Amino acid sequence: MALLINNKCINCDMCDPECPNQAIYFGQTIYKIDPDKCTECVGHYDSPTCVSVCPIDCIKPDPNKRESLETLAERYLILTQQG
Repeated sequence: MALLINNKCINCDMCDPECPNQAIYFGQTIYKIDPDKCTECVGHYDSPTCVSVCPIDCIKPDPNKRESLETLAERYLILTQQG
């Protein structure tokens, strides 16, 4: 499943540069994650790097975007072919 950043975000700028898919962007008030680009770092790392660098633990699985590991891997392949 894709990840999301909840409203506890303090805009520390730690997550954005860590995203290998450039799925993280600054929204109106806090950072957001584009679910169409988020692969939870599948294809890049063993675990989501944004989660590991977040100092306040505000990046969680998106309950509205449940996806299998296979789906995330397919998205990774599509994104690498586009870029």
